[in-house]
Amino acid sequence: MASGVVESVAVIGGSLAGCAAAVVLHRAGARRVVVHERATAELADRGVGVAVHTERCAELLATGLVDEAVPWEPMRVRHWYVRDGPEALGRVVGVQPFPFRAYGWGHLWRALRARVPREVEFRTGSTVRGITTGADGVVVRGTDDEERYAAVVGADGHNSLVRDHLHPGVTRHPAGYPAWRGACPEERLRGLADWADGVCAYVVFDGGHLVVYRIPDRQGGRLVNWVLYATVPGAATSSRTLDAAHRARLDEITDELLPPFWGELVRRTGPDAVFLQRLYDVTAPRYASDRLLLLGDAATVARPHTGAGAVKALQDVAVLESSLAGGADWASAAAAYDAARAPVGRAMTALGRRLGHGLVEATPDWHTQDAVALDAWWEGLAGQGGFGGRGLGR
Repeated sequence: MASGVVESVAVIGGSLAGCAAAVVLHRAGARRVVVHERATAELADRGVGVAVHTERCAELLATGLVDEAVPWEPMRVRHWYVRDGPEALGRVVGVQPFPFRAYGWGHLWRALRARVPREVEFRTGSTVRGITTGADGVVVRGTDDEERYAAVVGADGHNSLVRDHLHPGVTRHPAGYPAWRGACPEERLRGLADWADGVCAYVVFDGGHLVVYRIPDRQGGRLVNWVLYATVPGAATSSRTLDAAHRARLDEITDELLPPFWGELVRRTGPDAVFLQRLYDVTAPRYASDRLLLLGDAATVARPHTGAGAVKALQDVAVLESSLAGGADWASAAAAYDAARAPVGRAMTALGRRLGHGLVEATPDWHTQDAVALDAWWEGLAGQGGFGGRGLGR
């Protein structure tokens, strides 16, 4: 491939990583950037929360990919609750520092989408059916046509077509348990309990846990965002819908294992606002070849326990930009990017497995835990670093 920034790049996927990639590729001097996003509607309506460690946030702000105008809610501490006694919130097992910002996914996406320059062609409803690499470029095949590009960036998520092409033998490994997600308008919970601002709740029980924090909504109010992890005996781990087994398990946890306030949170969210997320472990052995490059979940899918999925995706893009700095040719930049980011992906996947084992698959006896034991247990799980994302350059 010729030296200097490539003439044309296709970005497959228009989510957070795809929008950010389009921004940095244009800034690096790519003459033509085309984003292929299969969704026909705006992605901004996705209501899930994104927690970003304050140190990682400072790094991302410095890249110019996000700014302080994006709404967020502060988190300062994490309270660990267990159902034990009459308290509506549950008994506090321990309190730990938790310096995170809570964003709404849709707010982040809108901010990144607004940064995509007009010169970038952003195609919605553009489904990529396949790619073919050759000495003279990469052919991207759509439903009715095909186009040739000098390079392709795969930002197409956990089920990445680009990853499958680059690494046909790499498969996703089911975690063995799902996550239920929901977001409830805060006003539905008023008067039920005194859950203080700035507190992220980890509500723990035998075989799983619930993570809860507030995020901004689109009307200037707040949503209570939650994600619940638990095993579901006898259920298919690949299910994408709330089938009878998953609904029954959620009802069981809500009624019998969560303290009253947190159970009421799940109930008042409403069934139409709850969805099931399949969890996988997968990381690409290499993040790039001469003409193909992987970002975000297309490169690595770590379990969400790490609190770092969106952070890692945007860090991938930031490192891609630094690798392209100074007019480096694409092949050299891709090699530098791979060397910097592939080890991070492996580390995050391992951390996700470790946290999943301790928080879901082999939980301690929470009723006998105190603050000292909790801190020691958490240090054993996460003490090697990486929770909330690894720092750029580490």
